[in-house]
Amino acid sequence: MPRHIVCLTLDFDTMSPFISRGLTSPSPLSRGEFGVIGAGRLLDLFKRYGVTSTWFTPGFTIETYPEAAARVVAAGHEVAHHGWTHRPPNTLSREEEDAELARGNATIKKLTGRHARGYRSPSWDLSPHSIELLLKHGFDYDSSLMGHDYLPYRARQGDVITLEKPAAFGRETKLVEMPIAWSLDDFPHFEYLRQPNSLQQGGMSARAVEQNWTDDFDYMTQILDWSVITYTFHPFVIGRGHRMMMLERLIRHMADRGAVFLSMEQALDEWQTRQAKAAD
Repeated sequence: MPRHIVCLTLDFDTMSPFISRGLTSPSPLSRGEFGVIGAGRLLDLFKRYGVTSTWFTPGFTIETYPEAAARVVAAGHEVAHHGWTHRPPNTLSREEEDAELARGNATIKKLTGRHARGYRSPSWDLSPHSIELLLKHGFDYDSSLMGHDYLPYRARQGDVITLEKPAAFGRETKLVEMPIAWSLDDFPHFEYLRQPNSLQQGGMSARAVEQNWTDDFDYMTQILDWSVITYTFHPFVIGRGHRMMMLERLIRHMADRGAVFLSMEQALDEWQTRQAKAAD
């Protein structure tokens, strides 16, 4: 029988991505602060539809907004690792990245009683050390890569990429990749971001994006009997009124077509069970 899993994931960043970009004046910080308002709306929406989700939460958010973070846990959602400072790993030394993982996990354990099983890198930019460090810290899955759209796969370690030479792929590891896509992320579609050398226009029609997102789900159901699609939302982005209305329509569309809404760790466990049965 076909089974199509939807992972609704939240990057609960609040102000952290603006701070990591050096945007510390009141206006950009207030944009991140709105994430707490959006988070409350999302939790209420998920409760109405029985949705279990995953919240990739920087340590900064947990320690700055402890009551908001605790509400996520109390509602039964998964809390996963998203750095502490929201600095992309590829901008850090190995020692700094290692410290970010440790500090973030300590914060999550204090909140939930256990270390995070999953990790998502800020800005989806892993470093050459990331897979090694994620394995060292005992993570079961990562959600930062885009090598598939509807199926988990094993993350590789030790790829060698050299200009003008074929890629030399490293070995597969036990770390499972739960793939994502920029096209299924709300931030590049909706958020205006001006920096000294770049401009992200944002401001797209929620109706147009909704059509893309429903079509991706519908295509998945046409080509696979078992599958996982991951949507990435930011409470300070998706939490605006017209986008919340779009998200509710999206949830209804998928639910009407038999979608199963799981946290990312639940989807991981189901995939691993299927892999073990296939290997017998």
